[in-house]
Parts: sequence; C-alpha cells; structure tokens
Amino acid sequence: MSPRMTTMLKKLSAGLTIKKILLILLGAMICSFGIHNIHQRTNITEGGVIGLMLFVEHWLNISPAYITPILDIACYLLAFKVLGGNFIIISLISTAFVSGFYKVWELFPFMLPDLSAHPLFAAVLGGIFVGVGVGLIIRQGGSSGGDDALALVISHVTHWKLSRAYLFTDLTVLFLSLSYIPFGRIVFSLVTVTISSYLIDFMNDFEFKPKESKQTA
Repeated sequence: MSPRMTTMLKKLSAGLTIKKILLILLGAMICSFGIHNIHQRTNITEGGVIGLMLFVEHWLNISPAYITPILDIACYLLAFKVLGGNFIIISLISTAFVSGFYKVWELFPFMLPDLSAHPLFAAVLGGIFVGVGVGLIIRQGGSSGGDDALALVISHVTHWKLSRAYLFTDLTVLFLSLSYIPFGRIVFSLVTVTISSYLIDFMNDFEFKPKESKQTA
C-alpha cells in the first residue's frame, strides 16, 4: 500500500476507537433485534431505509440482509460530500454490523412473543429498540443505515433538529407502505417512528455530567 493511501486511511479512520466500535456493535445488535423480532413479525414498519427494506422484502421476498447494503450505499454516496469520509467509514462498519446481526437473528426462532394482537405495545417497544440502538450508533459519529445518513444530511442542510429530519423521511416511506399495510397499522407505525426519532435525538444530544465529589474540609 502506498504512503499516500496509508495516510488517507489513517485520516478517514481518525477517532475510531475500540470503545466506539463496541458501542456501534451494541447499537447494531439492539436495533436489528427489534426490527427482526417485532417490526417484521407484526407488520409495524419503520420509516426510512428500514421501512424501505421491509417494503422490498414484502413485495420481492428478498432478505433484508441483502437489501440493506444496496439502499445504504446509495444514501452514503449522497452523504459523502456533506458529512465527510470519516462519517462514511464509521457508517460502513455500522451497516455491516446491522446486516450481520440481522442475518444472525434470522438463524434463530423469534425470541419475543408474537405481539401482533397488541399493536400499540409492539409499536412502543419496537420504537424503543430502534431508537436506543440507532441512537448509540449516531452518537459515535456514524449511522446504522442510509436513512440515518439521509436524515443527517437533511438536518445539516436545513438546520432542522435531527428528529424532524427523521420524521420527514419516515412519513414519506410510511406513505409508500400503505400499498401493503392497512391504514390502521400505519397509525401504529407512526407511533414507532415518532418514538424512535425522538429517542435518537435524545441520545445524540444527551450529555453525561458526573456528580462533583464533595471536598472534605
């Protein structure tokens, strides 16, 4: 490898620590678990690329493990100029983890009870899994998929809050999802995308301030 290429790779991967990779891994595990065990099973879809992934899976019967990278790469190409190479490197790692974990979960029976008869509970629980998982990844400077990259680009360009950018892309995909999900179910999907959007925003902005220890006299 040439010195120039080595320097470029070092620059692109700057700040990518073991701690960040482990947190990205945890986030990918959490969000993909919720998508597989709740969203896919109950037909309560997410928005963005996750929703598009489920949309394509329903109509073309292609595993999300294969759909996700294709949709993500298209969004990353759009995000590269705005968000920079470091973001893309971290996001590619995140995407690989999400796809990999989704494939792992597919190897096992569903690990949660079927919540189809309790769509509101499924919507809330699914939104929490996705919000916490994706929030962990966004906080590390990457994205779990192309929808995060797209939302971050929209937020950067328009100066909207991240949650508003997410809702914009999510509502667009939910409209498309009406082609196979009844309107009554889409209402629950709106619940899950609202919860996940605001959770992602909260986790991204949250600042941990340790308590100052009292000084002894």
